[in-house]
Amino acid sequence: MGIQLRFAAYSDVGLVRSNNQDGGYASPNLLVLADGMGGAAAGDVASSVTVGHLAALDDDVYGADDLLPVLRKSVNEAHVDLVERAENDPNLAGMGTTCIALLRSSNKLAMVHIGDSRAYLLRDGKLTQVTHDHTLVQFLVDHGQLTPEEAEHHPKRNVIMRALGDTPGDVELDESVREAMPGDRWLLCSDGLFGVVAHETIEETLSRRNLNAAGEKLIELALAGGAPDNVTVVLAEVVDDSDTGSIQRSQQPIVVGSAAVDHRRPSRGGKSAAAKAAALPPASADSPDTGQSQDQSQDEAAAPEGAERRRSRVLPRVAVLFGVLAIIGAVLFGAYTWTQSRYYVASHNGRVTIYRGISQSLGPIKLSHIQEETDIKVGDLQPVARERLEANISRGSLEEARKVISNLREEMATPSTNPSTAPNAPAPAPGSPAPSPTAAPGAAQAPDGAASNGVV
Repeated sequence: MGIQLRFAAYSDVGLVRSNNQDGGYASPNLLVLADGMGGAAAGDVASSVTVGHLAALDDDVYGADDLLPVLRKSVNEAHVDLVERAENDPNLAGMGTTCIALLRSSNKLAMVHIGDSRAYLLRDGKLTQVTHDHTLVQFLVDHGQLTPEEAEHHPKRNVIMRALGDTPGDVELDESVREAMPGDRWLLCSDGLFGVVAHETIEETLSRRNLNAAGEKLIELALAGGAPDNVTVVLAEVVDDSDTGSIQRSQQPIVVGSAAVDHRRPSRGGKSAAAKAAALPPASADSPDTGQSQDQSQDEAAAPEGAERRRSRVLPRVAVLFGVLAIIGAVLFGAYTWTQSRYYVASHNGRVTIYRGISQSLGPIKLSHIQEETDIKVGDLQPVARERLEANISRGSLEEARKVISNLREEMATPSTNPSTAPNAPAPAPGSPAPSPTAAPGAAQAPDGAASNGVV
């Protein structure tokens, strides 16, 4: 049984932003979404250039084993392109973008992902988040420092730890290959959607509507929720190619957001770099300087007054760049400050120690330091307590961490409840070995990881 993809894509600038830095692309074999960052002069360029690189993959047909290598190569080329543009143009310094790309070969779908944009799969009426956010709060959730509920509303939830174009060097992508099944629906979206619209609402909308109606409704829901950011959705539905009534009539790729002409309202195409990439050789996809379409470059050449105004704004843009860098620094400082409100109990040089911060590090930067070192020797603790200490005992305040220390002291002071000999047993004869202790018949052992005396 063969399959085909029905596809749709929609994007909106939202109710707060002045321009659209999201980019999306959808075709019978390829879905792409990119959410740019780096200020008004750079974020839209980053996402548009990235979509343009990936859209060029539509020119060829690939075997299942080739899907991930070609995706990986294209994303890395986009990353290098963005880094070089930023190095050569001060106005583009600091730009970056998230990226999700889904490429099809027969009934196989390969996906690469970086950043905090998301891919969802609706199968048998259940919506599942397929991607894993590369954010600070998700990192803290993964290491037990935050609950998923706390992360959902955390003030630093938009701090991204991985993106394209942010720094030179290799790109670390999440990669996967899945089998496409008729009835599956895929949704790629920027945080402008899932940051406003609840998971259950997205699931219901995708389940009950045809693909285009679902896309339009998701945009409407984000706008109704305030749309503080750009919102973009790229959708696909897997259909049986023998069902002629389900096959999409138009196979023309759809380009939206920063990669399309109109950034001010929901769009479904345009004469942009990404749009041209689907029909032209890669070298003709965009101009080498800014990632703009050839039509845009020609318009600018015909408007010298506009070009002069752009040159006169170089210094203000540099000032804006420094302002953006200052904001980024403030966000990172705020994230670090939050980590310093946490405490955990662990061992140091064989003694029980209270640390301030979290036990993880960001590269060479340690996010914790010793707050108090106690006189309790780790070797004096009961085995269960030692196991918990090795895993680090996290607490939300210094007072709670000190309570852990108090509990440990109480455990150490409580004598063991296991008798050395059975009650009323006769004393061993002189020179004879003492009987070894045995557990009473039917005695229950404490479950692994549970403290036997008090709670740590």
